[in-house]
Amino acid sequence: MNAALLSLSLPLVTGLLLVLLKPRRSGLCVIAISLASLIAAGFALHQVMQFGPQLLQIGGWEAPLAIRFQLTPLTALLMVFTAGLHLLVALYAARSPHSTGSEDYWPLSCLLHAALVALWLSADLFNLYVTLELLSLCAVALVALAGRKAYRPAFNYLMLSLAGSLAYLFGVALLYGRYGVLDVSVLAELAQADATTRLALLLMSLGLMLKAALWPLHLWLPPAHSGAPTAVSALLSALVVKGPIYILWLVWSEIAPPELGQPAGALFAGAGILALISGGWSALRAPRLKMLVAYSTVAQLGYALLTLGLLLHLQEPRMEAALWLFILAHGLAKVSMFLAAGELQRVLGTRRVRALKGASQNMPVAMATFAVAGGSLIGLPPSGGFLAKWLLLQPLFGQPQHWPWAFGVLLGTLMSAAYVFRVVALGFDRARPNPPSIKPDPVAQWLAMLPALLVLSLALISEPLLLWLGGVAR
Repeated sequence: MNAALLSLSLPLVTGLLLVLLKPRRSGLCVIAISLASLIAAGFALHQVMQFGPQLLQIGGWEAPLAIRFQLTPLTALLMVFTAGLHLLVALYAARSPHSTGSEDYWPLSCLLHAALVALWLSADLFNLYVTLELLSLCAVALVALAGRKAYRPAFNYLMLSLAGSLAYLFGVALLYGRYGVLDVSVLAELAQADATTRLALLLMSLGLMLKAALWPLHLWLPPAHSGAPTAVSALLSALVVKGPIYILWLVWSEIAPPELGQPAGALFAGAGILALISGGWSALRAPRLKMLVAYSTVAQLGYALLTLGLLLHLQEPRMEAALWLFILAHGLAKVSMFLAAGELQRVLGTRRVRALKGASQNMPVAMATFAVAGGSLIGLPPSGGFLAKWLLLQPLFGQPQHWPWAFGVLLGTLMSAAYVFRVVALGFDRARPNPPSIKPDPVAQWLAMLPALLVLSLALISEPLLLWLGGVAR
């Protein structure tokens, strides 16, 4: 647990110091701290795989009064994932200062990192609320770094995020009034399928879906993600929206009784299918590149919601591994897509998708990055997206009554292919490209390519990865 606490405290202390001191080389400091946090998270993952889950009772109190941190293989994996992506984006932001919007990016990104790590470790519903609020406030401030054009999207994000927090907090209050505890493991033993628990779970789910921009509560996400600076967009799409999804999974898989989870799972799965279709259609029609990538986040989160729903509805253990594989593959692909989109917009001097015609002749690495990351969103082999989708579909093929869910996945795949190939076809057109407004930066483009290459290679280690993820998810 000491390594996990170190991975949390390093970005937290650094963020606070950067706010106070504002040193000139903040970027180098954040890169070093992100690397140290990644090493600490990797050591925590090694420890938990060797010795099992670890607990920390904050303040010395015992359950149910204690605010408890819990390190499990899954939370350690998410800590490694978070620190790794923060390090990559920090390297890109240091190379491309335009992508941050302001020097205030550096302390805010550290505080965002710390809030996420604290969220992964928390095992108490109120502590999860606190970390979720810190995460949302940092995210809103980061969106506003883009300047006046981002103030309205940031304000809408803030207001809807506060509404989601209020709904979640009301649900937590109902559970506390009903059972007198907020510790997740204790609630898992006490929860019953009564009217109070149903209402609490409904309110918490609505709040979390609003914060995660899950369909149909997603309208704030495309303007916020597309209007934010490039480095911020990458962090928001790859990491921030995963926090509420993690809590949603925790609430329904650990606390909710099965007699409530099964009917709710069908509703979640249906919303996931509609997210795939409506989000994909909006992405296909988006006139601006970053708006297209933002709408694809809405669509791709539909896979996570669908998988969570089928996990609850069918009680199929393989769905748990598929869910976390979707989370990891989506995060890697989205970092690449947003960074590549930012480079394309900066060099071409325009945000329009139409301006990408022939762009591969000036920026082959950036266009290849978009294509490789998009292949994972579509589910092309050997990407992580393909592996997650195959794991999702396997239980559905076995019984005819589950084929409508598989048909929904097929429709979502076709929509993903349509909006990804829309960009790729323009980019690799042989027509004479628009003259670049500035010289392309090959280092920045290769930094964007790294997570795309990683997500492409996930299926090459499919057997040990799936066996390990299956054990981690439990």
